[in-house]
Amino acid sequence: MSTKNTLALGVVQLAHSGSQSGNLARTEELVREAHSQGAQIILSPELIDGPYFCQREDPEWFDQAVTAGEGPGFQMFDRLSRELDVVLPYSFFERANQSYFNSLAVFDGDRGCLGVYRKSHIPDGPGYEEKFYFNGGDTGFRVFDTSKGRVGAAVCWDQWFPETARILALKGAECLLYPTAIGSEPEEPEMDSRDHWQRVMQGHSGANLMPVVASNRFGHEEGPGGGITFYGSSFITDSWGAVAKQLPRDQDGVRVAEFDRAQMQRDRANWGFFRDRRVDLYRGLLGLDGSEDSRSS
Repeated sequence: MSTKNTLALGVVQLAHSGSQSGNLARTEELVREAHSQGAQIILSPELIDGPYFCQREDPEWFDQAVTAGEGPGFQMFDRLSRELDVVLPYSFFERANQSYFNSLAVFDGDRGCLGVYRKSHIPDGPGYEEKFYFNGGDTGFRVFDTSKGRVGAAVCWDQWFPETARILALKGAECLLYPTAIGSEPEEPEMDSRDHWQRVMQGHSGANLMPVVASNRFGHEEGPGGGITFYGSSFITDSWGAVAKQLPRDQDGVRVAEFDRAQMQRDRANWGFFRDRRVDLYRGLLGLDGSEDSRSS
Protein backbone atom coordinates (compact mmCIF):
# COMPACT_ATOMS: atom_id res chain seq x y z
CA MET A 1 0.00 0.00 0.00
CA SER A 2 1.47 3.33 -1.09
CA THR A 3 2.13 5.99 1.57
CA LYS A 4 3.65 9.47 1.57
CA ASN A 5 7.00 7.81 2.35
CA THR A 6 6.73 5.65 -0.77
CA LEU A 7 7.67 6.66 -4.29
CA ALA A 8 5.17 4.63 -6.34
CA LEU A 9 6.13 4.84 -10.02
CA GLY A 10 4.18 3.56 -13.00
CA VAL A 11 4.97 3.35 -16.70
CA VAL A 12 2.51 2.78 -19.54
CA GLN A 13 3.28 1.72 -23.09
CA LEU A 14 1.14 1.81 -26.23
CA ALA A 15 1.23 2.05 -30.01
CA HIS A 16 -0.29 4.78 -32.15
CA SER A 17 -3.91 3.78 -32.75
CA GLY A 18 -4.45 5.91 -35.83
CA SER A 19 -6.16 8.83 -34.11
CA GLN A 20 -5.71 11.28 -31.26
CA SER A 21 -8.97 10.16 -29.63
CA GLY A 22 -7.89 6.53 -29.80
CA ASN A 23 -4.48 7.26 -28.31
CA LEU A 24 -5.93 9.31 -25.46
CA ALA A 25 -8.62 6.73 -24.71
CA ARG A 26 -6.08 3.90 -24.56
CA THR A 27 -3.72 6.01 -22.45
CA GLU A 28 -6.53 6.63 -19.99
CA GLU A 29 -7.28 2.91 -19.73
CA LEU A 30 -3.64 2.13 -19.03
CA VAL A 31 -3.27 4.94 -16.51
CA ARG A 32 -6.30 3.59 -14.66
CA GLU A 33 -4.75 0.13 -14.66
CA ALA A 34 -1.43 1.46 -13.29
CA HIS A 35 -3.33 3.39 -10.61
CA SER A 36 -5.22 0.23 -9.63
CA GLN A 37 -1.81 -1.39 -9.03
CA GLY A 38 -0.76 1.41 -6.68
CA ALA A 39 1.10 3.83 -8.97
CA GLN A 40 1.02 7.49 -7.90
CA ILE A 41 3.29 8.96 -10.61
CA ILE A 42 2.48 7.50 -14.05
CA LEU A 43 4.44 8.18 -17.24
CA SER A 44 3.21 7.77 -20.83
CA PRO A 45 5.22 8.06 -24.10
CA GLU A 46 6.45 11.11 -25.96
CA LEU A 47 4.01 13.05 -28.21
CA ILE A 48 1.20 10.70 -27.28
CA ASP A 49 -1.52 12.58 -29.19
CA GLY A 50 -0.61 11.11 -32.56
CA PRO A 51 2.00 9.43 -34.72
CA TYR A 52 5.66 10.34 -34.44
CA PHE A 53 5.32 12.98 -37.19
CA CYS A 54 9.00 14.00 -37.05
CA GLN A 55 10.01 11.25 -39.48
CA ARG A 56 9.66 13.79 -42.31
CA GLU A 57 9.61 17.56 -42.75
CA ASP A 58 5.97 18.47 -43.39
CA PRO A 59 4.81 22.02 -42.56
CA GLU A 60 1.18 20.90 -42.26
CA TRP A 61 2.01 19.36 -38.86
CA PHE A 62 2.49 22.83 -37.39
CA ASP A 63 -1.30 23.12 -37.50
CA GLN A 64 -1.50 20.40 -34.82
CA ALA A 65 0.49 22.34 -32.22
CA VAL A 66 -1.51 23.67 -29.26
CA THR A 67 -1.08 26.44 -26.74
CA ALA A 68 -0.28 25.10 -23.27
CA GLY A 69 -3.55 24.53 -21.44
CA GLU A 70 -5.65 23.91 -24.55
CA GLY A 71 -6.79 20.87 -26.52
CA PRO A 72 -8.17 17.38 -25.79
CA GLY A 73 -4.90 16.09 -24.36
CA PHE A 74 -4.71 18.79 -21.70
CA GLN A 75 -8.35 18.24 -20.83
CA MET A 76 -7.96 14.47 -20.48
CA PHE A 77 -4.75 14.52 -18.44
CA ASP A 78 -6.06 17.24 -16.13
CA ARG A 79 -9.38 15.46 -15.56
CA LEU A 80 -7.78 12.07 -14.99
CA SER A 81 -5.09 13.42 -12.67
CA ARG A 82 -7.75 15.11 -10.51
CA GLU A 83 -10.07 12.11 -10.48
CA LEU A 84 -7.39 9.56 -9.51
CA ASP A 85 -5.22 11.94 -7.47
CA VAL A 86 -2.11 10.92 -9.39
CA VAL A 87 0.78 12.78 -11.01
CA LEU A 88 0.60 12.62 -14.81
CA PRO A 89 3.23 14.12 -17.14
CA TYR A 90 1.82 14.86 -20.61
CA SER A 91 4.09 15.16 -23.66
CA PHE A 92 2.68 17.48 -26.34
CA PHE A 93 3.49 19.68 -29.35
CA GLU A 94 3.38 23.25 -28.05
CA ARG A 95 2.93 26.52 -29.90
CA ALA A 96 3.88 29.74 -28.08
CA ASN A 97 3.37 32.75 -30.35
CA GLN A 98 5.81 32.16 -33.24
CA SER A 99 7.79 29.40 -31.51
CA TYR A 100 7.18 25.65 -31.29
CA PHE A 101 8.38 23.25 -28.62
CA ASN A 102 8.40 19.58 -27.72
CA SER A 103 6.96 20.09 -24.26
CA LEU A 104 5.95 18.25 -21.11
CA ALA A 105 3.21 19.41 -18.75
CA VAL A 106 2.99 17.90 -15.26
CA PHE A 107 -0.43 17.48 -13.61
CA ASP A 108 -0.81 16.89 -9.87
CA GLY A 109 -4.38 16.09 -8.88
CA ASP A 110 -6.35 19.05 -7.54
CA ARG A 111 -3.28 21.27 -7.89
CA GLY A 112 -3.73 21.08 -11.66
CA CYS A 113 -0.87 21.73 -14.05
CA LEU A 114 2.30 22.58 -12.12
CA GLY A 115 4.07 23.91 -15.18
CA VAL A 116 5.68 22.99 -18.49
CA TYR A 117 9.18 21.79 -19.36
CA ARG A 118 10.41 22.35 -22.93
CA LYS A 119 12.76 19.72 -24.37
CA SER A 120 16.32 21.03 -24.29
CA HIS A 121 18.20 18.72 -26.66
CA ILE A 122 16.63 18.49 -30.13
CA PRO A 123 17.81 15.64 -32.41
CA ASP A 124 18.28 15.91 -36.14
CA GLY A 125 18.83 12.84 -38.28
CA PRO A 126 17.13 10.48 -40.73
CA GLY A 127 13.72 9.60 -39.34
CA TYR A 128 14.10 11.97 -36.40
CA GLU A 129 13.82 15.42 -38.03
CA GLU A 130 12.92 17.31 -34.86
CA LYS A 131 14.93 20.46 -35.53
CA PHE A 132 12.50 21.26 -38.36
CA TYR A 133 9.63 21.42 -35.86
CA PHE A 134 10.98 22.41 -32.47
CA ASN A 135 12.92 25.27 -30.96
CA GLY A 136 15.43 24.28 -28.32
CA GLY A 137 13.74 24.53 -24.94
CA ASP A 138 14.05 27.75 -22.93
CA THR A 139 12.76 26.60 -19.54
CA GLY A 140 15.99 25.12 -18.24
CA PHE A 141 15.87 21.77 -16.49
CA ARG A 142 12.89 21.55 -14.15
CA VAL A 143 12.09 19.57 -11.01
CA PHE A 144 8.41 19.48 -10.06
CA ASP A 145 7.62 19.33 -6.34
CA THR A 146 4.51 17.16 -6.58
CA SER A 147 2.32 15.81 -3.80
CA LYS A 148 3.76 12.34 -4.54
CA GLY A 149 7.46 13.19 -4.71
CA ARG A 150 9.99 15.47 -6.39
CA VAL A 151 9.99 14.64 -10.09
CA GLY A 152 12.82 15.45 -12.47
CA ALA A 153 11.28 15.37 -15.93
CA ALA A 154 12.94 15.58 -19.34
CA VAL A 155 12.10 14.29 -22.84
CA CYS A 156 13.59 11.56 -25.05
CA TRP A 157 16.88 12.86 -26.54
CA ASP A 158 17.53 14.61 -23.21
CA GLN A 159 17.91 11.15 -21.69
CA TRP A 160 21.20 10.48 -23.48
CA PHE A 161 22.99 13.34 -21.70
CA PRO A 162 24.41 12.69 -18.21
CA GLU A 163 24.39 16.44 -17.59
CA THR A 164 20.58 16.43 -17.72
CA ALA A 165 20.27 13.71 -15.10
CA ARG A 166 22.88 15.22 -12.80
CA ILE A 167 21.38 18.72 -12.89
CA LEU A 168 17.93 17.33 -12.12
CA ALA A 169 19.41 15.37 -9.22
CA LEU A 170 21.22 18.46 -7.91
CA LYS A 171 17.91 20.34 -8.04
CA GLY A 172 16.41 17.79 -5.66
CA ALA A 173 14.75 15.21 -7.89
CA GLU A 174 13.87 11.88 -6.29
CA CYS A 175 13.28 10.16 -9.65
CA LEU A 176 13.90 10.87 -13.33
CA LEU A 177 11.12 10.57 -15.92
CA TYR A 178 11.72 10.40 -19.68
CA PRO A 179 8.80 10.09 -22.14
CA THR A 180 10.31 8.60 -25.29
CA ALA A 181 9.82 7.78 -28.97
CA ILE A 182 12.71 5.64 -30.17
CA GLY A 183 13.10 2.66 -32.44
CA SER A 184 14.82 1.54 -35.62
CA GLU A 185 17.09 3.74 -37.73
CA PRO A 186 15.73 4.10 -41.31
CA GLU A 187 19.21 4.31 -42.87
CA GLU A 188 20.69 1.56 -40.65
CA PRO A 189 17.99 -1.14 -40.45
CA GLU A 190 20.42 -3.63 -38.92
CA MET A 191 21.00 -1.40 -35.89
CA ASP A 192 19.11 -2.13 -32.67
CA SER A 193 19.88 0.54 -30.08
CA ARG A 194 17.50 -0.72 -27.40
CA ASP A 195 20.09 -2.17 -25.03
CA HIS A 196 22.40 0.84 -25.40
CA TRP A 197 19.43 3.17 -24.77
CA GLN A 198 18.58 1.29 -21.63
CA ARG A 199 22.15 1.03 -20.30
CA VAL A 200 22.71 4.78 -20.63
CA MET A 201 19.73 5.49 -18.38
CA GLN A 202 20.72 2.74 -15.96
CA GLY A 203 23.97 4.67 -15.62
CA HIS A 204 22.10 7.88 -14.79
CA SER A 205 20.13 5.95 -12.19
CA GLY A 206 23.17 4.38 -10.54
CA ALA A 207 25.25 7.56 -10.62
CA ASN A 208 22.50 9.56 -8.93
CA LEU A 209 21.03 6.78 -6.76
CA MET A 210 17.45 7.30 -7.90
CA PRO A 211 14.91 5.45 -10.07
CA VAL A 212 14.56 6.22 -13.75
CA VAL A 213 11.31 5.71 -15.68
CA ALA A 214 11.32 5.60 -19.50
CA SER A 215 8.06 5.24 -21.42
CA ASN A 216 8.38 4.38 -25.12
CA ARG A 217 5.82 3.77 -27.85
CA PHE A 218 5.93 0.54 -29.85
CA GLY A 219 4.87 -0.64 -33.30
CA HIS A 220 5.67 0.30 -36.90
CA GLU A 221 4.87 3.76 -38.23
CA GLU A 222 5.33 4.43 -41.95
CA GLY A 223 7.77 7.09 -43.10
CA PRO A 224 10.75 7.78 -45.37
CA GLY A 225 13.20 4.92 -45.80
CA GLY A 226 10.65 2.33 -44.67
CA GLY A 227 9.53 4.09 -41.51
CA ILE A 228 10.39 3.36 -37.89
CA THR A 229 9.59 0.34 -35.78
CA PHE A 230 9.44 1.64 -32.21
CA TYR A 231 10.77 -1.00 -29.83
CA GLY A 232 8.76 -0.40 -26.69
CA SER A 233 10.69 -2.00 -23.81
CA SER A 234 9.58 0.76 -21.39
CA PHE A 235 11.15 0.25 -17.99
CA ILE A 236 11.69 1.38 -14.41
CA THR A 237 15.07 1.08 -12.71
CA ASP A 238 15.61 0.84 -8.99
CA SER A 239 17.79 3.45 -7.29
CA TRP A 240 20.93 1.38 -7.91
CA GLY A 241 20.49 1.26 -11.70
CA ALA A 242 19.11 -2.27 -12.04
CA VAL A 243 16.01 -2.77 -14.18
CA ALA A 244 13.20 -3.38 -11.71
CA LYS A 245 10.30 -3.63 -14.19
CA GLN A 246 10.15 -3.78 -17.98
CA LEU A 247 7.54 -4.11 -20.71
CA PRO A 248 8.01 -6.15 -23.90
CA ARG A 249 8.87 -4.77 -27.31
CA ASP A 250 5.46 -5.19 -28.90
CA GLN A 251 2.59 -5.03 -26.42
CA ASP A 252 0.48 -2.48 -24.56
CA GLY A 253 0.81 -2.67 -20.83
CA VAL A 254 1.79 -1.15 -17.50
CA ARG A 255 4.45 -1.76 -14.90
CA VAL A 256 4.58 -0.42 -11.34
CA ALA A 257 7.42 -0.28 -8.80
CA GLU A 258 7.54 1.19 -5.29
CA PHE A 259 10.54 2.62 -3.46
CA ASP A 260 11.28 3.90 0.04
CA ARG A 261 11.91 7.65 -0.29
CA ALA A 262 13.68 8.01 3.06
CA GLN A 263 15.99 5.06 2.40
CA MET A 264 16.96 6.43 -1.01
CA GLN A 265 17.76 9.81 0.54
CA ARG A 266 19.96 8.11 3.14
CA ASP A 267 21.73 6.17 0.39
CA ARG A 268 22.43 9.34 -1.60
CA ALA A 269 23.89 11.02 1.49
CA ASN A 270 25.85 7.95 2.57
CA TRP A 271 27.58 7.31 -0.78
CA GLY A 272 28.91 10.86 -1.06
CA PHE A 273 28.38 11.28 -4.80
CA PHE A 274 27.07 14.78 -4.19
CA ARG A 275 29.44 15.57 -1.28
CA ASP A 276 32.62 14.80 -3.20
CA ARG A 277 31.85 16.66 -6.41
CA ARG A 278 34.69 18.99 -7.51
CA VAL A 279 32.84 21.81 -9.21
CA ASP A 280 36.09 23.80 -9.39
CA LEU A 281 37.38 21.23 -11.89
CA TYR A 282 34.32 21.02 -14.14
CA ARG A 283 34.60 24.28 -16.08
CA GLY A 284 35.50 22.31 -19.19
CA LEU A 285 31.87 21.22 -19.35
CA LEU A 286 30.98 24.79 -20.34
CA GLY A 287 32.98 24.62 -23.58
CA LEU A 288 32.01 22.51 -26.59
CA ASP A 289 35.58 21.18 -26.97
CA GLY A 290 36.27 20.61 -23.27
CA SER A 291 38.16 23.87 -22.84
CA GLU A 292 37.13 26.29 -20.12
CA ASP A 293 34.39 28.65 -21.11
CA SER A 294 35.77 32.05 -22.09
CA ARG A 295 33.58 33.70 -19.47
CA SER A 296 35.68 32.06 -16.73
CA SER A 297 38.98 33.61 -17.91
